Amino acid sequence: MNNPAPQHISINMEKSDFGLIGLAVMGQNLVLNVESRGFQVSVYNRTTATMTDFIGENPGKNLIGCESLEEFVDSLASPRKIQIMVKAGGPVDAVIESLIPLLDKEDIIIDGGNSLYTDSERRDKWCAEHGLRFIGAGVSGGEEGALKGPSIMPGGPQSTWQVMQPIFEAISAKVDGEPCVVHIGEGGAGHFVKMVHNGIEYGDMQLICEAYNIFKAAGFTNEELADIFADWNAGDLESFLIEITANIFKQTDPETGQHIVDLIVDKAGQKGTGRWTMMEAVDHAVPLSCIGASVEARILSAIRDQRLAASKILTGPSNDDFNMGSLDKKELITKVRDALYASKIVSYAQGLDLISKVGAEKGWDLNLGEIAKIWRGGCIIRARFLNRITEAYQGSDAPTNLMLAPFFTEILTNAQQNWREVVSLAALNGIPVPSFGGSLSYYDSYRCERLPANLLQAQRDFFGAHTYERLDKAEGEFFHTEDWPELMD
Repeated sequence: MNNPAPQHISINMEKSDFGLIGLAVMGQNLVLNVESRGFQVSVYNRTTATMTDFIGENPGKNLIGCESLEEFVDSLASPRKIQIMVKAGGPVDAVIESLIPLLDKEDIIIDGGNSLYTDSERRDKWCAEHGLRFIGAGVSGGEEGALKGPSIMPGGPQSTWQVMQPIFEAISAKVDGEPCVVHIGEGGAGHFVKMVHNGIEYGDMQLICEAYNIFKAAGFTNEELADIFADWNAGDLESFLIEITANIFKQTDPETGQHIVDLIVDKAGQKGTGRWTMMEAVDHAVPLSCIGASVEARILSAIRDQRLAASKILTGPSNDDFNMGSLDKKELITKVRDALYASKIVSYAQGLDLISKVGAEKGWDLNLGEIAKIWRGGCIIRARFLNRITEAYQGSDAPTNLMLAPFFTEILTNAQQNWREVVSLAALNGIPVPSFGGSLSYYDSYRCERLPANLLQAQRDFFGAHTYERLDKAEGEFFHTEDWPELMD
């Protein structure tokens, strides 16, 4: 069956309100979302057939298909508002380079992909040199969010946000009538916050996987797991990721009759945003143990051949002989639930700490409460307790760390014994729980009045004369010991 030919522009045709380049699934769904809010949308794709098929599959909609960039640009009302949805990196630069000669001053280019925020800062300056405006907009929610309403994290000048605000607010997810979009800050702030959002997403997913791993070793069936996660989703752990996890355990393969989850190879992929988050944390001296462990867990999963070989050589407890001690299944579920909840709080605390630290260094004036608020709907990490995070950062008495907000302090206090027992139980049974364990270590380190870094400083001074401060002297005064004992031959 032949699709209808795309609509083309005539000089009498009304100009479009919005344009989008890049008609993969995310781009197509965003276009349909924008059009459904009453805007006329022009579209362009490097492969013309993709554009033609898309227009043909959506008859009667207020869409303008364009076969060339020149036609596309000419179809848009001024100031032109063009969103790019292509692969991050070089392809984004190539599209911008092609657009610059065709655009007029004050036209707006929006990068809606998962770009590295430093690339967005560079592109912002590049566009400004040509009199153009640039927005690096993080868009979260996957294909469904793009169609029905994502969480949007736009960066760039305040004046540019004001131009885009009506469209962004119209297409974003809504929670309690509030749009899940806010102007994040200048330059690359939008893509930076989206990057950390994805890092927190890595942590959330790994924590769920660690809970699953314990339950599987303890002999729970997939049917039991579906019920456990569905029950958790009806309570304080309610979130998109918990909800989809419950559904995953219900899915069977029509070919074999087995559960799909049991047929999937245990080798995780990643697109780089979690790794970028870790690199930024290291560069800015922000502890990120939960998210870092989740990134490493994906890397370890990817070296499956090495793991299979090592499993025949390295010894340890067998997961086939899981020892729950005196616990029954119901007690184990409660303890793992508390470990998951406490670790999840730590993951968010670390991510928000990174946002706060880099935002201050960049002068972005980031509002953690507003950021948490727009994560409540549309995005992958949407969760019930984001309302509590929003509340924690409202007003003048915002905590220096999320764990210090009274609501979260109480949860951590009440959960910590079960949290410790789960980490211990996993270790005794040889089950890796890097994010549970990393989160607990962070909690214990953060609350510790005195850490063993005094010995570390002594070591540094011994071999490198790096100096140290003293408890009995004024802060900021540094000392060096000249006569450390000599090493024995």
